[in-house]
Amino acid sequence: MIVYADNAATTKPSPRALEALVEVAGTFYGNPSSIHTPGQKAKEVLEAARASIARSIGADPREVTFTSGGTEADNHALRSAARLGAKKGKMHLVSSTIEHHAILHTLEALKSEGFEVTLVPVDGAGLVDPQDVKRVIRPDTALVSIMYANNEIGTIEPVKEIAAICREAGVLFHTDAVQAVGHLDLDVHELGIDMLSFSGHKFHGPRGVGALYVRKGVRLLPFIEGGAQERGLRAGTDNLPAIHAMAAALEESLEGRAEKMATVAALRDRLISGLLSIPRTYLNGDPDKRLPGNVSICFEGIEGESLLLMLDSRGIAASSGSACTSGSLDPSHVLLAIGRPHEIAHGSLRLTLDVENTIEEAEYILDTLPGIVEYLRGISPVWEKLEQTA
Repeated sequence: MIVYADNAATTKPSPRALEALVEVAGTFYGNPSSIHTPGQKAKEVLEAARASIARSIGADPREVTFTSGGTEADNHALRSAARLGAKKGKMHLVSSTIEHHAILHTLEALKSEGFEVTLVPVDGAGLVDPQDVKRVIRPDTALVSIMYANNEIGTIEPVKEIAAICREAGVLFHTDAVQAVGHLDLDVHELGIDMLSFSGHKFHGPRGVGALYVRKGVRLLPFIEGGAQERGLRAGTDNLPAIHAMAAALEESLEGRAEKMATVAALRDRLISGLLSIPRTYLNGDPDKRLPGNVSICFEGIEGESLLLMLDSRGIAASSGSACTSGSLDPSHVLLAIGRPHEIAHGSLRLTLDVENTIEEAEYILDTLPGIVEYLRGISPVWEKLEQTA
């Protein structure tokens, strides 16, 4: 049996998305920026995809700018807000300690340009307190960026409350919604969000395409120079097949979304309850305010990389945290931020489920994992010491 339980890293493209990609690549091959008939037919497909995606998130089509993915969208939002803020003397940026590295590394780069960054803490469940955000906002704050849902531990943040605080203070609010779009209720205007990033491959679309929502009235600076595409904000020939496929995948993900996600959440809860029966095992993230498919666990006394390799040898694809940092030997910054000690954070496992996963797969994981944990603990000198002090 092969069990794919790493959907937070990337999802398998759906047949509908693949069909849409191939159809457009073969039929609408004209450049959408060209004025001839093939180009204008391609332009119609591009704008239809933009309108579809806008409807899916409660936006206006002109509020959607296509990007190469969530990382680019995050960079575009942060760098634009920071540099436009600087023109008004606003050199302060606010985020949280558990953001994706697309946010944190961009903030580090902006610090080198003279910006000041404040990272608000989270509690043991990974939740940002909106009042902590309110306390750190200053007259010179240009932007607050808090993710919608954490990619590692699955905690869903109170973005509506944070957005309201920012709106009252006259500060722009951005959210990295890469893990939320297609999986959670999301209407940008109802939430009061100014900017929102997402990526197609997280909801069964293709890789290499995403979008940035920017509320009307909020300015962006051009991110890539060299052409008039995306209203001059992102030069380069539009990746029309991928954009069309992303729109098809998002539409599909929202069809019966509540029922599908309820099924996924039931599998999640079955896994969590089963894995927590293993001694000295800890759930990461909020038990209730949680992405439907996220299971984040720490096993004391073992090393996560060995666990992943042994799971893979038994046909289970999982991760220890963010796929973007899977090559690092350092413990997750997210787990450290919620208070996990280094030695426990090293034994982390992230299983992320989707609609294609089954109860049989969940039971296979539960049949397989305890034996692997027992074996790794049996050869671990760390576990031997822990047992002696128990």
